[in-house]
Amino acid sequence: MLSLLIPGPQSPGKDIDVFLRPLIDELKELWVHGLDTRDAAYENGVFRMRAALLWTVNDFPARSSLSGWSGQGYRACPTCNEDTPSMRVIGKTAYFGHRRFLATNHHWRSNLQFDGRTERKRPPRRFSTTDILEQLCRVKTGIPGKHPNYGGVKRKRGDDELNWRKKSIFYELPYWATIELKHNLDAMHIEKNVCDSLLGTLLADPHKSKDTDNARRDLAKLGIRHELHLFEDGNKLMKPAADYTFSEANRRKFCRFIRSVKFPDGFASNMSKKVAQNDSRLLGLKSHDCHVIMQRLLPVGCRSLVTKNIWSTIVELSFFDIMIHLVLHLPDEAILGGPVHMRWMYPFERYLKRLKDYVRNAAKPEGSIAEGYVVDEAFNRPDRNDDGMHPTRQLSVFESQCKPLRKQSYVELDNNDRDKAEFYILNNSPELEPYLNEHKQELHVRPREGCLNINEVHRTEFAGWFFEKIYAMHRMQAPEVTTELLSLSSKTNMVVSSYPACIVNGVRFVTHDRDVRLRTQNSGVSVPGTGQEMFYGQLQQILEFSYLNGFSVVLFRCKWFKCDSKHMVTENNITSIDINGEAYKDDQFILASQAK
Repeated sequence: MLSLLIPGPQSPGKDIDVFLRPLIDELKELWVHGLDTRDAAYENGVFRMRAALLWTVNDFPARSSLSGWSGQGYRACPTCNEDTPSMRVIGKTAYFGHRRFLATNHHWRSNLQFDGRTERKRPPRRFSTTDILEQLCRVKTGIPGKHPNYGGVKRKRGDDELNWRKKSIFYELPYWATIELKHNLDAMHIEKNVCDSLLGTLLADPHKSKDTDNARRDLAKLGIRHELHLFEDGNKLMKPAADYTFSEANRRKFCRFIRSVKFPDGFASNMSKKVAQNDSRLLGLKSHDCHVIMQRLLPVGCRSLVTKNIWSTIVELSFFDIMIHLVLHLPDEAILGGPVHMRWMYPFERYLKRLKDYVRNAAKPEGSIAEGYVVDEAFNRPDRNDDGMHPTRQLSVFESQCKPLRKQSYVELDNNDRDKAEFYILNNSPELEPYLNEHKQELHVRPREGCLNINEVHRTEFAGWFFEKIYAMHRMQAPEVTTELLSLSSKTNMVVSSYPACIVNGVRFVTHDRDVRLRTQNSGVSVPGTGQEMFYGQLQQILEFSYLNGFSVVLFRCKWFKCDSKHMVTENNITSIDINGEAYKDDQFILASQAK
């Protein structure tokens, strides 16, 4: 029922408690009396289950309706409460003084760039659950309803009520008053609003930019940033260009960069469709698009288009509405609530979208949703990049499998490449470590002719030595020689299967020659080294090597990039690699299961 409530003028608003009554009654029952629940792992099969509501996750307007704290006005921030730093500017309320949240010895507190003054104020108070409960005791109880005869008369809140409109129905739960994090600030909606404001200002979008004429007049009223004040030139009112907005040429560069970006399959939507035809702005961005832009594209795309100060810390933007202010409280909520993926709206929004897609008859949405849900549960369609179940093997290399995509072809490798691939398979089999060490020991005691490289001899001779040893043990009927070990010691088939694309561990990989023709990019490969280092490369071939008795191993052949300090730079958690530098030309193979 709650999922069918439509936001708008006719939405319940603060009267949402009427619709929450059945839920609250059931939550109280689960907490006080519990419910008999059957569990196969439990000794008696039945145990008494009790449940508690941990927190709620909503966008900011819905949070206001649930919590009872109004998200508008001078005290809009529910965390800062009555200490919300705010002021009235032309046409709206602005929230400022964010340097107060920095450490007392932080150098930005003494920076004069923002408003020409140093910041010496301490952060707002941290209100305890007892403080909040005392405030709610002063709130008058209202009658729910919108009709004038049934509670629909607007009343002015008293100063002692602060921004409280009601005492939430959740306080009927015995434990609710003691919970510190009751209503989460939704990181998804906050990130989207910040992204829209940021992009609108950077791209000077007349509909979304926060750098408006009124904002410039506010700067003049406050007597700060004189270089940005409006001025008259004859009969015209001139607006100086700001450092935090792109020039027309840079706007086109940024939009072309967004248009040219390729992401792995399923990672993001097609960003090229979000760019206007004249390369001047971005249109139709969804919440996840904004997430990808903020996390991946914006730091890279604007690095060369604005000054370093603005790129690293956007300190000159003056659009401090409540959404920008709420960003400051997200770290505190992460400390209280843990990782954000358990506390944002993405899974709920996606599930609601899924339910809405079930509706085929607009006159009967409930029935359509019920029927669609049953059908989906019955067929249990696998995920897009599900590679299925692979058989368990005694030797781990035989578990390096994939779900092939597209048409299979056959290639014939030369002896050198085949030997390198076969040795890589043997050398990356943990079960063969005793045999690898035994062969190295034999090489150390073998008489040397000149200065031979033992590692090179080991690489070229181990496959033949291993084949002879296993077959000798097989003739003696040694119990440790299994069918898999016997097959692995043999040579692979002369003809190798090749695929243009495959799915491994739920990730789609595509060879580079096919990838260049697609709007997505799935040819990138990374592999962790023995230490903390990472190796980055480009997928060239997907090869399946066949052994006796139907066993096979899938290898990736990659072009590896140089990852030294000259060819790889990591700045602000963004790693940039020069793809023109190629490395490890004699060591191109990896197991498909090793690819990330």
